[in-house]
Amino acid sequence: MTDPATSRVMLSRRVGPRLRRAAALVAAVCSAVALAGCAGERDGEAAAPTVKKSAPAAPAVPAGLAGMPPVLDRKDVYAADRPGKLSPVVQGFPSLVYVPNTNSNTVSVIDPATYQVVRTIPVGIQPQHVVPSWDLKTLWVNNNRGHTLTPIDPATGAVGKPVEVHDPYNLYFTPNGKYAVVMASLDKELVFRDPHTMAIRHTEPVTCAGVNHADFSADGRYFIVSCEFSGELLKVDTEKMKVIGQQKLPHAGAMPQDVKLSPDGSTFYVADMIADGMWELDGEKFTTPRLLPTGKGAHGLYVSRDSKEMYVTNRGEGSISVFDFAQSELTKKWRLPGGGSPDMGGVSADGKVLWLSGRYDGEVYAIDTATGRQLARIPVGSGPHGLAVYPQPGRYSLGHTGVFR
Repeated sequence: MTDPATSRVMLSRRVGPRLRRAAALVAAVCSAVALAGCAGERDGEAAAPTVKKSAPAAPAVPAGLAGMPPVLDRKDVYAADRPGKLSPVVQGFPSLVYVPNTNSNTVSVIDPATYQVVRTIPVGIQPQHVVPSWDLKTLWVNNNRGHTLTPIDPATGAVGKPVEVHDPYNLYFTPNGKYAVVMASLDKELVFRDPHTMAIRHTEPVTCAGVNHADFSADGRYFIVSCEFSGELLKVDTEKMKVIGQQKLPHAGAMPQDVKLSPDGSTFYVADMIADGMWELDGEKFTTPRLLPTGKGAHGLYVSRDSKEMYVTNRGEGSISVFDFAQSELTKKWRLPGGGSPDMGGVSADGKVLWLSGRYDGEVYAIDTATGRQLARIPVGSGPHGLAVYPQPGRYSLGHTGVFR
């Protein structure tokens, strides 16, 4: 009978280089984790079984909103908004600019190629915004004091039967398309509705005054809402449809307006027409935001097609500030010749023109995004407000005048 020592010598002669290297590797690993134990043979005897200790669990990464289309680029939530990236749904739609005239109860339709009003559509009382639906198939005119939404087919221009919706100051859609969210400003409510029929699914009362604008986190789990008349911000859980955070802005008489998420999803920007700038907010932590001055009456926020810049409309001084995301600072200011009241709007599909309503001047401005030069100044109805440039690139709409992802 061969003794154990002789057996080990014979075995070592038979194994090839690869097995010897593997054995050496196992030995090294065993040594490194000696405290946890290592199964194997030692001098021909079986090692006692050991229980391996578990490594500390990594922090859980919150799951995104169920049913939301997958994010195309985790570094840029607007990756689907590049020039030419029109959804198959809107291919063939005529390129037009829809302008709700709040005091005239009409929508002016502009041909962007000629800078001419080609149609005037009568709608309900006090239209505030023209909002593209989540599925991109309908434009909803928010008739705030008429308590209706007027649907327009952007493919044909056909105007549908108004739908009864109380106090629709503004309108958003959850990123999964499950709900429409009506900003019922005077009712002090966020009303979650069916995105097609507008039937009520849930009403969330709020304690702030003047809910009006919003934007969603990159994963869609929550959204930030501005409260214009009480100078507050809300944080709302999208799935639970519940307010989970509320804070007062640290500026006397603050009047927050448009809300926009940074391309990398790290920061929410909130325009403030009394603080004359925009607030930079960490949405996850929901801590006190920092104010970045832009100009008098800061109001609307619009991201460029390459996601490098954001246009900030300063309604009180007739200017547009340009914010550079990479530098995290303002780099340019464009002033409208002769002044004006630039308010809400959007960027053309090719990214070359910024379209803005002139709220107090009954006009619309077309601005070259490369130079800041005014291309046109177009007379429309009285009190033009939340105009929509349509169609625009993107897979789906989050609402307002067109926030696409």
